[in-house]
Amino acid sequence: MVPDQRDLDRVLGACTELVGEAAVGLAAGLGPSARYRRWLAALRGSARIVVGTRSSVFAPVRDLGLIVIWDDGDDTYAEPRSPYPHAREVAMLRAHEMGAAFLAGGFARTAEIQAAVASGWAHDLVAERAVVRQFAPRISAPGDSDVALERDPVARAVRIPAVAFTAARKALAAGDPVLVQVPRRGYVPALSCARCRTPARCRHCNGPLALPGDAARTRPASDSARAGSTRELGVALSRNRSGEVAHSPQCRWCGRTDAAFRCGNCGARALRAVVIGAARTAEELGRAFPGVPIRGSGGATVLDSVSEGAQVVVSTIGAEPSVPGGYAVALLLDGWALLGRADLRAAEDALRRWMCAATLVRPTGQVIVMAEPGLPTVQALVRWDPVTHADFELAARTEVRFPPAVRLAALDGTIDSIAELLGETKLPAEVEVLGPVPLPPGARTPFSSGDAPPEIERMILRTDRTHAAALSRALTAALAVRSTRRSGDPLRVQIDPIDIG
Repeated sequence: MVPDQRDLDRVLGACTELVGEAAVGLAAGLGPSARYRRWLAALRGSARIVVGTRSSVFAPVRDLGLIVIWDDGDDTYAEPRSPYPHAREVAMLRAHEMGAAFLAGGFARTAEIQAAVASGWAHDLVAERAVVRQFAPRISAPGDSDVALERDPVARAVRIPAVAFTAARKALAAGDPVLVQVPRRGYVPALSCARCRTPARCRHCNGPLALPGDAARTRPASDSARAGSTRELGVALSRNRSGEVAHSPQCRWCGRTDAAFRCGNCGARALRAVVIGAARTAEELGRAFPGVPIRGSGGATVLDSVSEGAQVVVSTIGAEPSVPGGYAVALLLDGWALLGRADLRAAEDALRRWMCAATLVRPTGQVIVMAEPGLPTVQALVRWDPVTHADFELAARTEVRFPPAVRLAALDGTIDSIAELLGETKLPAEVEVLGPVPLPPGARTPFSSGDAPPEIERMILRTDRTHAAALSRALTAALAVRSTRRSGDPLRVQIDPIDIG
C-alpha cells in the first residue's frame, strides 16, 4: 500500500520489472472495468503482487504472505467514510489473523508503529549509523537570525536566513537545482489583525480570510517614498513597514470579498499576513534570483519529476518532484507553521514531511530547515533519528493518555443524539467520559448541509488498551439499536480519529 498515485506508479513499475504481468495495481482512477479485472486477478491467484492505495488492504490476495505499507503516517490512509477504518490498523489485523508478515516502511516512524515495536509485536529494521551518514545529506537548522536578515534585504524579503540564501545561490551558480518546500499553497492563505493579531474571519460565514493571488495581481506595483505610506512588495501583496496588508481580502469558504474589514476584537481595519503561500514565495524568489527558472509544484499542478539544471522548484508539502541525481540544496521554509499546528500529530507529521523532502537531496547536498534549532523534532531531523523521536512521541502521549497509549472513541453529533446513543450503551466501568464540547468548525463537514446546520458537540470516551475491545463492542451494539429507530439527528462515531486536535 502506498499513499497516492505517484507512489503507486513508481512501486508498480519496480514490481513489474521483478515479476512481469503478475504485478497489478489497484486505484480509483482505473475505472470500474479495469479495477474489477485486476481484483479478479488477485482473487484467482494470477496476481502475485498487488499495489494500491488504502482500499487495496482489502484485496483478496490468495496465499497472502506479506503486507507492506509505505509511509503509514500519511493522512490519506484514513478512510473518511463510515466505519472510518485506517489502512494501517486493518493491515496489522489482517496480518495477525492470516499469519502473514507485516512491514511498515518509511523515512519516519509514527507513534502507532513505535507502540507495536515497544509491545514486542514488531521489531526494528534500521540501517547502521555509518550507512545513514554515508547516504544522508548534511542537515542544519540556522534558525531565524534577525541580525542576518537585517543585513541582507533580499534574504529578508524571501524569509530565508543569509546562510541558506548563500547556499542556494552557490548551487544555482554551479548549475544545480534547488528545492524550496513551503507549508501552504496559494498566495497569502492566512491573515490576521495587524493590531491584536486575531485571525481575520469573514463577517458572513466566519470563514478564514485570505489574499488570493489572481485578484491581487490585478493591482499595479508602486513604491512610495513618503514615511509611513504603504509599500508594494511585488505586484500582488501590498504591505506597510509593519507587514500590514493593503488589498481587499477574500473569504476561503464563501468567496465573498471584504473590502471594509474591521477586527471584531479591537476594531482595527488593517490586516497582516500570517502565512506566505507557495505562489507568493515563488514570486519573491523570482526577484531574488533573476534569470533562474522558477517552477512550482502543488495544488492542481503537481510535478512528478523535473529535469536537471539550475532552477528553483517551489513545492508545497507532499508535492515535491524528483530530479535525476537529486537536488543540491533543499530549503524547508516556515517550520513554525508545521510545528505550531493545534494537532496531536503536528511534530510527528512535520518530521515526516521534512524527511521525505530531504531524501530528494543528493548525499553531498545540503538541507536547511527554518525552525527553532533546539526543538526535539528539529534535532531528530538534523541527526536523522526518527526512531528516537517516535519513542519520545509515544512516551509523551502515554503520559497524557492519548492514542496509541489508550483507546479513544469520539462521538460527534447533537446533544440529543449523543445522549440517545449513551442511553443504549452499557459502557465498561473503566471508561472515562470527557465532554461534551463544541466540535471545531473544520471538523463539521459531514454535518454542514442545509441552511441551518445543527450545533454539533463532541464527547470522548477513553479507556486503557486492555478494555478497548469491550468499548468497541458496546458502541457497536448501541449503534445497531439506534439504526433500527432511524433517528434523524446526526451522529458520527470514530475510534482513534486522526483529527482529535
